[in-house]
Amino acid sequence: MDYSSKEVAVEFPSFRLYKDGTVDRFDGDITVLPSPHTENGVRSKDIVISPASGLSARLFLPKISDPTQKLPLLLYYHGGAFVIGSPFSPIFSAFVASVAAEANVIALSVNYRRAPENPLPAAFEDAWEAIQWVAAHYRGHGSEEWINQYADLERVFVGGDSAGGTLANNIVLRAAVDGPRTVGLILYFPFFDGDEERNKLLNYIFPSYSGPGDLLVNPLSDPNLAKLGCSKVVVFVAENDSLKDRGWAYYEALKKSGWSGLVEIMEIEGEGHDFHLIKPESEKAQDVMKRTVSFLNQA
Repeated sequence: MDYSSKEVAVEFPSFRLYKDGTVDRFDGDITVLPSPHTENGVRSKDIVISPASGLSARLFLPKISDPTQKLPLLLYYHGGAFVIGSPFSPIFSAFVASVAAEANVIALSVNYRRAPENPLPAAFEDAWEAIQWVAAHYRGHGSEEWINQYADLERVFVGGDSAGGTLANNIVLRAAVDGPRTVGLILYFPFFDGDEERNKLLNYIFPSYSGPGDLLVNPLSDPNLAKLGCSKVVVFVAENDSLKDRGWAYYEALKKSGWSGLVEIMEIEGEGHDFHLIKPESEKAQDVMKRTVSFLNQA
């Protein structure tokens, strides 16, 4: 497609959004296939959550040493400003597989609908449908055998990076009122609105966006934050990330909200946004993984 004559609405390092509602994803949609076996023993497969809506996901199962032992389940939402990426992207597939292997958890990475083709709140609707689908497996009555057989649905965690962190927080907050309660929430460099470029993006991909402070994408002033539906939260921020202050503000807001759980924050010096996906073998990325594993194993 010839984009040269189109008027640009907003541009990020990985994509350009045009005022006519089209998008140029600079890297395309590179994907990797699921694997029946990987070097770390994790199996993965792609599944359909809802035939009606087309909602799908990639499911990861770590090596099972004791078939009678039920494992925690991590429901994961990938980042990408609601516009790029998927569970099938190499960086997201590799990261979630590593978490499954290192923490010995089942992981479900959700392929929610992306903007601008599917404007917000479509991604939030898909995120909510995914956790309801997981909950339908309680007592082994769901449609996915790996979850029925191996998942402990009393130990469900929700996590996400960047825009996926925004989705994760929203789902755990909503679940406190009318959904399954979760154990913990993991936010990797969350995307919450609040700076000029991201607010500009939201104006184009979120037709009902009410501006900075819209509770769907910015929970900092949400009066229901104290009702967050889990018992513990960990927030990761990076020193050189423009979103760092938003992560810290969320941490402070949650502490002051009256919520009864435990929240902690880990700031990584000298690194930028989602560096742990780009440099997974680096020492600091390994520190993020170690903290993730500790968090998931202290259910």
